Amino acid sequence: MQSNITSGETAYIFTKKILGKYDVKYYKCLQTGYIQTEEPYWLAEAYASAITKLDVGLVARNQLVSPIAQRLIYTYFNSDGRFLDYAGGYGLFTRLMRDKGYNFYNTDKYCQNIFAEFHDLALLSDHAEFEMITSFEVMEHLANPYPTLDEMFSHSSSIFFTTEILPTHVNTIDSWWYLSVETGQHVGLYTTDALAYMAKQYDKYFYTDGKWLHLFTNKKIDTNPFAYLTTKVEEPYLIKKIRRMLKRFEQKNNMIFEGNKTSLIDNDWLDAKKRITKA
Repeated sequence: MQSNITSGETAYIFTKKILGKYDVKYYKCLQTGYIQTEEPYWLAEAYASAITKLDVGLVARNQLVSPIAQRLIYTYFNSDGRFLDYAGGYGLFTRLMRDKGYNFYNTDKYCQNIFAEFHDLALLSDHAEFEMITSFEVMEHLANPYPTLDEMFSHSSSIFFTTEILPTHVNTIDSWWYLSVETGQHVGLYTTDALAYMAKQYDKYFYTDGKWLHLFTNKKIDTNPFAYLTTKVEEPYLIKKIRRMLKRFEQKNNMIFEGNKTSLIDNDWLDAKKRITKA
């Protein structure tokens, strides 16, 4: 089987049961480490619902990535420009960014735009251009990513996207949660080498946090735009003291509330997984 990234050789690595019924082979690109399924004949069934029952983290993910996108735009792009969230589902991210003052539009061929109905790509010209495109948790759904990238790059020279990078230890991959065998929608899994290879095909610079945040762009950026997320800055003693005093003041006057509850996302994901498996 040829690699969907390089068209080069692949090697069979394992077989997993998809949607609880199909034995599907997985192959590894020998040049980049990218992992792909065999030709995904089950996708029509997998996409009976565009947003899967397992995606309980959809809202939290959008809340998490929106300030990252905001900082990226403010620092390196024209914040007064027009932006597009590609395959943006219900339009939640577009709504969040418009609430922050950014002129975002949404597009998704398979899902109804609920939250940003009047700010949809379909309302613009066929050749609408954007300062930057965002595309979150999309790449892993593509059996062949190049046609989709071609489409996105026809609208913008920069794409900020997310997809989880393959674990370093190959023996953990066949049990990796991101395979999402219960839904059957994840058919391509990336390494940073694979993403770098793809960026080169489009003559783009490639920046990544090495985990799940990535940027293809024409812009040469001297410092990795995601470095701040892992760089610890030691605050001066006086700043720390002021923060503590402010926190005590706010607590004393009931200006803030800090609950001690732990997120139920992980529990809900496990519960949804069990229910899907039993169905």
